[in-house]
Amino acid sequence: MQTTSSRGFAAIAAGVISATSLLAGPAQAFAPGSAPAPATASARTPVTVSLQSSAQAAKPCPLPTKADIRRSAATAEDRPPRKGTNALKGVRVGYVPKGFVSGGVTVNRHKGLVEYSYTWTDDRSDMDYRRRTLWVRVVCAPKATKLDHLRKTPFDLGSFGNARQATYGGRRVLTQSADGALGHGRYLGWVERPGTIVTVLASQPLVPQLNKIVKGIRLP
Repeated sequence: MQTTSSRGFAAIAAGVISATSLLAGPAQAFAPGSAPAPATASARTPVTVSLQSSAQAAKPCPLPTKADIRRSAATAEDRPPRKGTNALKGVRVGYVPKGFVSGGVTVNRHKGLVEYSYTWTDDRSDMDYRRRTLWVRVVCAPKATKLDHLRKTPFDLGSFGNARQATYGGRRVLTQSADGALGHGRYLGWVERPGTIVTVLASQPLVPQLNKIVKGIRLP
């Protein structure tokens, strides 16, 4: 496993926060417990988006609320973090381990996908292997209908090109060790229903609880 980069789990939000795609105006990365990341030359051009039309082919994929889009663009931090039943509209995260002190919602639209996620974390350094971080993301991907489609889905962060199949929480998933920009731990994902992908990233201390975490995730 590679050593985490200096950005560590902050890179999660940097990869998915491009809320300029959903709201006009500049957006910066949400990094729990740290200052917002500066805008880069790779920032996408703001566009006007109809969230309803984005989900037509993937209905009923959960979509972010206007309030969450604004919070994402503002890199707002929740202290304490939201509970799992209230973190993402239309998504129930039934089991969230203890020990988190902050959290934040991130929203991104790119390459035909809408990504909507929440990150729970503690205050340890992203280089500390005791760091507790949980990232749950819902991706509205109209072309995704079976597990193997995750390998070719153009996620903004976290590909599944080298993943293997496994079973977590009663679900068949693609999974791989997290390293590099994702930090330490385990990364996995599955197709919840046609057009709706769920991905989960748990830092190393939370890996033993992944079965319970995955089992507790429900989409109405």
